[in-house]
Amino acid sequence: MAIQPYLNFDGRSDEAAAFYKKALGAEVEMLMRFKDNPEPQSSECTMASPPDKVMHMCLKIGEDRIMASDGACKGQAKFEGISLTYTAANETDAKRVFGALGDGGNVQMPMAKTFFSPAFGMVADKFGVSWMVLVQPQHVAAAA
Repeated sequence: MAIQPYLNFDGRSDEAAAFYKKALGAEVEMLMRFKDNPEPQSSECTMASPPDKVMHMCLKIGEDRIMASDGACKGQAKFEGISLTYTAANETDAKRVFGALGDGGNVQMPMAKTFFSPAFGMVADKFGVSWMVLVQPQHVAAAA
């Protein structure tokens, strides 16, 4: 079983895929545009959306996946009450990813050493998706 976030970029999925490819090494595993829908009249959303916009895509980042769509393409997407977490291999990786995600975005908490991580920071990327970037300390064990 897997639980995967599904993000609605409200018309900016192609831009988001290119951004995450550059920032995180994301790979587009699957992409279906509204024009590819064999049942184009299946919902109000598919009827109202421009045919070249993304109906569904899957981005693979490392071993994880994020699902996404352009949705109804009605304006600025709002990502509230949720953050995605990137667990970096080391401090160098954390700083690189934090900087890449912050390009055009908004730093919410600068990357710094904390009591729970040698490097932790919070940033909203240029799409408004909130990210927590951290290095997992070696001594923290998984909860049983």
